[in-house]
Amino acid sequence: MVPDRINLFSYCWHLLTPLLLISGSGWSMPTPVAVEVKASVVNGCVVSGTNPSAIGTLNFGTLPGINSAATTASAVFANNTTITLACTPGTTLTMSINGGANYANSSRNMKIANNTDLVAYALYTNAAHTTAIPLNTALNVTYSNANNIVLPIYGLAQIPRVNRAGTYTDTLTVTLNW
Repeated sequence: MVPDRINLFSYCWHLLTPLLLISGSGWSMPTPVAVEVKASVVNGCVVSGTNPSAIGTLNFGTLPGINSAATTASAVFANNTTITLACTPGTTLTMSINGGANYANSSRNMKIANNTDLVAYALYTNAAHTTAIPLNTALNVTYSNANNIVLPIYGLAQIPRVNRAGTYTDTLTVTLNW
């Protein structure tokens, strides 16, 4: 009979041990532990909208075909209203602009369709036309509203005394880096 008592004791011990452990842990004091929660936000920018490859226009308006002398016309870059350029606040944004599709004679040019006539123009970062935008050179873009950044592009066209009537155009490539 002795072997049965050992089996009974072993059997009871195996049944009660988990209950003793559960009961013991239920009586212990909770120990607070820290859990670190964090996220890293990196600088970045996004161009979004219906056609992000066409960010805006530089329109010199309608000009007379004959002038008494060569003259200039100015234009201000207008953002495409369906495009938004936004950056995380504090992001350093730079832009560079190529020579355009009609670059010739060390000048950016607008060209009339189906002809070789050109109208030269220059780009500036301010309305006073004192800071030129050189070819393919990264320039810092300052902004006050990180959710709606307007590129500082101003133009000054050199209108010859006599021009062929028609629409003169050019396409620039603006490269943004951050």
